[in-house]
Amino acid sequence: MNKFENYCTKFVQNIGSKEGAVSPTIVSSASFAYESPETAEGIFNGSVKKPLYSRIGNPTTAKLESIMAEMDGGIGAVATSSGMGATTLAVMSLVSKGDEMISIGGLFGGTYSLFNETLNRFGIKTHFFDVDEFENIKNAINTTTKIIFLESVGNPNMRLPDIKRIADIAKEASVALIVDNTITPLSVSPLALGADIAVYSTTKIISGNSSALGGCAVFRAINENEDKFKSERYAFLAKFIKGAGKTALIPNAKKRVLRDFGMSANAHASYQTLLGLETLALRLPRIVKNIEIIAKELAKNGLHVNHPSIESHPHHQRYKQDFQYGCGTLLTIDMQTKERAYDFLRKTKLAMITANIGDSRTLALHMASTIYSDFDEKTRKFLGITEGLIRISIGLENPQDIIDDFLKAIK
Repeated sequence: MNKFENYCTKFVQNIGSKEGAVSPTIVSSASFAYESPETAEGIFNGSVKKPLYSRIGNPTTAKLESIMAEMDGGIGAVATSSGMGATTLAVMSLVSKGDEMISIGGLFGGTYSLFNETLNRFGIKTHFFDVDEFENIKNAINTTTKIIFLESVGNPNMRLPDIKRIADIAKEASVALIVDNTITPLSVSPLALGADIAVYSTTKIISGNSSALGGCAVFRAINENEDKFKSERYAFLAKFIKGAGKTALIPNAKKRVLRDFGMSANAHASYQTLLGLETLALRLPRIVKNIEIIAKELAKNGLHVNHPSIESHPHHQRYKQDFQYGCGTLLTIDMQTKERAYDFLRKTKLAMITANIGDSRTLALHMASTIYSDFDEKTRKFLGITEGLIRISIGLENPQDIIDDFLKAIK
């Protein structure tokens, strides 16, 4: 049984309930009554496992967190209000003023801005490298390095990292590895490859229908014996490890970030995300198949298509070896000029022009005039943003319909 088929059973069985309401219950309450002062004390110190306050957690959201943790083989998860909320939660739970980070590969514009601008304002420095600069990555690690961060697939440069090799570098240096797995849930298992935290924008392929904004960070268990998080580098975690043991990364994230920053998930959005999860294992393999068909056919017709399934892509062999379940919903087309890109977007009948990705419908966006419009030329070049670049997120439509529509729009 392949991974997708396995999760078809897991998701629908675990999300639905066999007693009472079959569909997950929406607990639409900001606060919760504690019954007694003793119960309140226990809830606040963690000895009583009941809801505290919806900024810290909600029963509907807890259901989503348990499914997400099981999906990735994590000890637990924390759902957030957005994908950027999940990335911020994971990062800010581990860094302080004066710390450094290493970011690898192409980055979603919002993530790059967070690292290069916002965190920099608070005295946290990030070093940026291409996915294959292994020696430079090693040499950049020092005593203040707290995080190595990468995307499972470069968005939108479509470069594929050697996650296992980078995880080995992080392990050898005892530095935390965070993988943004937004466009490759199920396809890639970051924690199994050596990551410590996987982050998601569940708004994308997990929800799959543009109805629910959300994010999630999934954490691995702390090892009973030696563990990088027991080192002096992460001395602040000692009290959480003492109190929570193998689940320590979760209360650390909640108390150091979620409680004070407040990027809390909404119960209604968590419910909608759970509904999306039920069909993820059905939708994703169709999209992966679609995207390979479409990428090859468009390239055959002379378009400048960027996707690792195409033999000319520099990471084609890595795609075949390490990404046998695909690399998500994205491909890019370089129309060479902004004018030609705009002309294509005006003429396509199927692609919706929007900043989202991972939808059941095919989506498209000109990168340089939107998400990366305020980035300087040097940064755009590093991130793979050209004047004519269009990011395409392939949906569930018939692939031939998409091919015909795109070729007609171009001609």
